[in-house]
Amino acid sequence: MALQKRGLSIGDISARTGLAPSAIRYYEEEGLVHPDRTPAGQRRFERADIRRLSFVLIAQELGFPLAQIRDELAHLPPGKAPTKADWTRISRRFGKALDARIAQMQSLRDRLDGCIGCGCLSLKTCTLYNAEDRAARKGAGPRYLLGDVPDGDD
Repeated sequence: MALQKRGLSIGDISARTGLAPSAIRYYEEEGLVHPDRTPAGQRRFERADIRRLSFVLIAQELGFPLAQIRDELAHLPPGKAPTKADWTRISRRFGKALDARIAQMQSLRDRLDGCIGCGCLSLKTCTLYNAEDRAARKGAGPRYLLGDVPDGDD
């Protein structure tokens, strides 16, 4: 996989990232990478695109939407490898979001057994956690398990 004078081919990028060429083309359509084109129309990627696409893959596996990933990549310097400081900034922002998700999942885990043991999942029959179906005012579904807090009168 030689670095050509005009950059890396899509096959080179695919081999380095583990992404299928179709996925790489999709990410290009989504504005996550911006390869140059040869006179014959072949894509040529920068070495920095290996890191960018690897970041996209990891961020998606962590559940981040493409729009948020695109926003983060837009802050990186175009045409060159991001610096450690660039990645640190992204890591801090993503870390905060992950910490919030982890806290939400831990809270859900801690409260899940009580609610499942009850069986009602905030239906009208729950007099322990949801008297008179007050949770319904907050929306559909198991509101308290989803993170809503009972109002003072709940």
